[in-house]
Amino acid sequence: MTKVETGTVPQNLTVFTAASGEQITSTLEDQGHGTFTYYFLKGLSGNAKDASGAVTAQGLQNYLKPEVQDAARRQNRDQEPVLHGQGDRELVRF
Repeated sequence: MTKVETGTVPQNLTVFTAASGEQITSTLEDQGHGTFTYYFLKGLSGNAKDASGAVTAQGLQNYLKPEVQDAARRQNRDQEPVLHGQGDRELVRF
């Protein structure tokens, strides 16, 4: 396995990664997506919205992390999504 080193993320970017640089990602074959992608799309579709109807970067991360970790553990993997950037950035509003 190759360890990926992270660089500095410019201030105007928000970057989500499916796992840390030392982890291998998992797949939800029955959903047709990787574990991270499946829950990322669900979060952006409204599952991660707050009381005002906004999905912020940190709100999405707070939704993603336990969902991805639980799904990966069911496959005997460790996988933790990582957020780089400003957590208060609004991504979507409903």
